[in-house]
Amino acid sequence: MAEPSLIGDYLSELSAQLPARIIAELADGLDQTRQYYLDQGLGPDAAATAALAEFGEPHVIVAAFTHASPARRAARKLLATGPVVGACWGAALIINRGWAWPIPAGARIAVGAALITVIALLATAAFNGHYRSAGRAAVAGCIGITALDATVLITVVFVAPTVIWPVAVAMAASLARITFSTRSLRTVLAIT
Repeated sequence: MAEPSLIGDYLSELSAQLPARIIAELADGLDQTRQYYLDQGLGPDAAATAALAEFGEPHVIVAAFTHASPARRAARKLLATGPVVGACWGAALIINRGWAWPIPAGARIAVGAALITVIALLATAAFNGHYRSAGRAAVAGCIGITALDATVLITVVFVAPTVIWPVAVAMAASLARITFSTRSLRTVLAIT
């Protein structure tokens, strides 16, 4: 029969770019659509061709799933909130004279480099046109931003001479971002 070959080739092309869970849903939908056309009196080849035509070109399906990807949404939200959290920490560190804290220059440089890397990962996830690579970048970005926020929180607890209200606000912002990142990470891992 030709329809398994047509549909199988179609699903193979999609499976190279989308996770197995999505492919299984698409396969089920294609099978139901093919069955509908068989019930309407089309032959097996014509039913398979009609079902594939109704679903559309593989690149269009991949683009739609990529655009709606939870990985992209999470990365975009983290990128959008990053400047707000950064401004909270900037104000807190300026008011609390963070430059005078006993933190080695190497540690400051490492945190800065890690921040730049995380921003690049999140930007890759947010604007990437490939589902799988966007998902991998989002996973790494969520883990990275969580680690950075945790590092800053731990450092402030042990190094800050006093915790004044701007530091408390920055800490709350980081805790909120950690919560969002870990929830997003679970969602992205579940569908990647």
